[in-house]
Parts: sequence; structure tokens; C-alpha cells
Amino acid sequence: MAEGNLSIVTEFILSGLTDKPELQLPLFLLFLGIYVLTVVGNLGMITLIGLSSHLHTPMYYLLSSLSFIDLCQSTVITPKMLVNFVTEKNTISYPECMTQLYFFIVFAIAECHMLAVMAYDRYVAICNPLLYNVTMSNQVCSWLLTEVYSMSLIGSTAHTACMLKVLFCKDDIINHYFCDVLALLELSCSSTFVNEVVVLCFSVFNIFVPALSILSSYIFIITSILHIRSTEGRAKAFSTCSSHISAVALFFGSAAFMYLQPSAVSSMDEGKVSSVFYTIIVPMLNPLIYSLRNKDVKVALNKLLQKSSFL
Repeated sequence: MAEGNLSIVTEFILSGLTDKPELQLPLFLLFLGIYVLTVVGNLGMITLIGLSSHLHTPMYYLLSSLSFIDLCQSTVITPKMLVNFVTEKNTISYPECMTQLYFFIVFAIAECHMLAVMAYDRYVAICNPLLYNVTMSNQVCSWLLTEVYSMSLIGSTAHTACMLKVLFCKDDIINHYFCDVLALLELSCSSTFVNEVVVLCFSVFNIFVPALSILSSYIFIITSILHIRSTEGRAKAFSTCSSHISAVALFFGSAAFMYLQPSAVSSMDEGKVSSVFYTIIVPMLNPLIYSLRNKDVKVALNKLLQKSSFL
């Protein structure tokens, strides 16, 4: 075999969530329902923000971007996962696997940093309300989004480039429902030291740094809220942050469990369950969290429904 052609595996087999036949149909229906809710919820959120003029603010501009990321993330993962429940052997070609890996990492990293940007937006809105329109101008928002996607593309390119150099020559069964970095490294028959260092470094940067930024923002936010004298004012300030806190806790908790564990104590079966949360459940819950707990979104939805009923 030529030295440059490191992989002799032309396709992989995705083992999926479970190998129990009696669970295949119930899980297929469950995750199909989740995917439909994810698509409808996130597309609905993007459409609602686009059509409602009073939602054309930095906060909802960022929320629309988060919905786009969630929609793409779920679409990269879930359809192939659903195939696994209705076929005896769910295969994925080597190029398809690397493509799925690339886009999965792009949107996973983008979500980490988008949540951090949204926390900064809430910090400015609550701690410096008089300077909000200047600090979070359209130009600043565009620049922040450019930074988010630039970091996600750089991180994904680095991971995928390292993975393309890994030699797969033995097992071809991926113990996962999608082509994840750690699951692929388990199949390697060449050294994965560089890959593991890249995974650790980028995981720390893309999980720990945004989490630290979010924590810092909320320390200042809570301090500022406690200085508000009226109970109604404090409640309103907390309500603008509660949805974001819920989304952050779900996403970073499950991602950290998967990627920041020592390899000696981590289990791929446990990791699959954790992955379900940040690749499938979180994209479904985010639009529900932001719509059910957000008065502005409810008002915009009611107005839109009223307009459509008159047409």
C-alpha cells in the first residue's frame, strides 16, 4: 500500500444506539418525532424573527443564528441515525463519514461560542443598558458571528485533517450512531497521539473558554441584578437570562461529559447517551425554551397567527 494512502477502509458500519431488535421501531418513531419538532421549531423561530419587526434586535438576531446552527447540527446527525433503526446494517462510506465528522464539529463548536456571545449580549443589556445599541450594533453582531464561524471552521478543519491521516485497517464498526472523533479513534491501527492532543486542546478551548466567558458574564449580571431595588425589575432581568442559562446547562453539561473525561474512565456507551443530548435533544429544546419562556416571542407569534387568520 502506498504510504500516502493511509486508509484501506472504504466504508464503516454504524452500530447505532442499541442492537436490541425490539427497541428499533420505538426508537425510530421517538427520534423521528424529535427531528420533526427540531426542524419545525428552529425553522419557525428563524421565520418568526425574520417576519416580526420588533424582534429585529441583537438578542433575537443571535437567537436566529443559534436556531440555524441547531437545525444544521440535527440534520447532519439525525437522518443517518434514523436509517440505523430501519436497516439491518447501516453503512457509511469513508468520504461520507469524514464529511459528517467535519460538519458535526463545525456546528458543535459554533454552538459553544454562540452561547458565549449570547451571554455577552445579556451582560451588555443588563449591566450597560444605555450603551446597548452602540455596543451591540449590527456591525458588532456581524463581527461576532464571523468570529464564531471562523473558530468553528478552523477547529473542524484541524480535527478532520488529523483524522484523514489516521490508518484504518482492522475494524470497520463504529460504536456510535454517527462519525464522532473518539469513536473513530478507537478503530485506528496507527498512532493517535496527535489526534488525542488536538481533541484535548480544542475541547478545552471550545468548551472551557466559552463556559468561563459565560460564567464571568453571569457573575456581573447577577451582581447587577441584585442592585436593582424593585422586585419586579429583578424578576424581569432574571427572566431574560433564564432561557439562556437552561440552554447553556444542557449543552455544556453533556458536551463536557463526553469530551473532558479521562480516557481511562470514559465509556463509549455512556458517551453515546451523552451525545444524544447535545446533538439531538438540545437542538429540539432550544426553540421551545426560548419561545415558552419569552414574552416577546409569544407576542410576535400571536400577532403572526392573527395576521394569517385574516388572510
